[in-house]
Amino acid sequence: MKTNPLPELPVSAVLPALGEELATKSSAVLVAPPGAGKTTLVPLALLDAPWLGAGRIVLLEPRRLAARAAARRMAELLGEEPGGTVGYAMRMENRTSARTKILVVTEGVLSRMIIDDPELPGVSAVIFDEFHERSLDGDFGLALALDVQGALRPDLRLLVMSATLDGARVARLLSGAPVIESEGRAFPVDIRYDQRSPGTAIEDAMAMAIRSALAEESGSLLAFLPGQREIERTAERLRDRISADTDIVPLYG
Repeated sequence: MKTNPLPELPVSAVLPALGEELATKSSAVLVAPPGAGKTTLVPLALLDAPWLGAGRIVLLEPRRLAARAAARRMAELLGEEPGGTVGYAMRMENRTSARTKILVVTEGVLSRMIIDDPELPGVSAVIFDEFHERSLDGDFGLALALDVQGALRPDLRLLVMSATLDGARVARLLSGAPVIESEGRAFPVDIRYDQRSPGTAIEDAMAMAIRSALAEESGSLLAFLPGQREIERTAERLRDRISADTDIVPLYG
C-alpha cells in the first residue's frame, strides 16, 4: 500500500538499510536513541515491503499508554483514526478492523496470540519495541516468537528495537541477525548553576529558577523534581505569577 510521505527523523537515514536486511533475512536488531522515531516510522516504512503480503505487522509495546500513543500517532501520519490501517489491542480494549495492517499490542496480548495459535496466521512480522526495558513478559514473548519462527514460520520477520541495548548480544539470540544503528540528534547544552541557601525549599528555588528562565529565554521549559508532591507544589507557586499564555503541565507517573 502507498503511504503519505513520512516525517524526517533521525531513524529515517537507516530505513532503507533496514528494509534491505529484512528483505533477505528473517531477523534484525535496530538500536536507536530515544526520540529517533523508531516506534512510529519503522512499522509505517515496512508497509510496502513485498514480504509483508496480506499479513500484519504486530508491534509490541511494554505499556498500555505507549501502545495507544504509538497507534494514534501512526494513524495520524496516515490521516486516519486508530482502527483503520493502524489499530491496537490490549486487555479490555480493542480498536482494530479487517483493514488493520499494523497492530500495536501489549506484552500479554502477544503471548496469548502465540499460545492460542502458534503459527500466528495473518502475521508477517513481529516488532519488539523498547526491548531494553526488559520484562518477564517481553522476554517470554520473544522466546515464543523465536520458537514459532524456528519450528513453524521461517518466513516470519522478527525485529528487536532498543534505545540502549547491546545490539550484538541480542543479535546472537537471533542467530546472528544484522545490527543497524541510528544516530540521534545532538544539541548544544549550556550548563548554568543557580545558587540557593540551604534553608530554601526546593519548590521555592525551582519556581524562582523557572520564572527567571522564562523571562530570559523564549520557547518551552522542562523542569525535573524528585516526586509528585514537589511537582504540584512548584506548579502552585507558579500559578498567577507567570504569563497567562504559559501553560503549566504537571507530569508524573
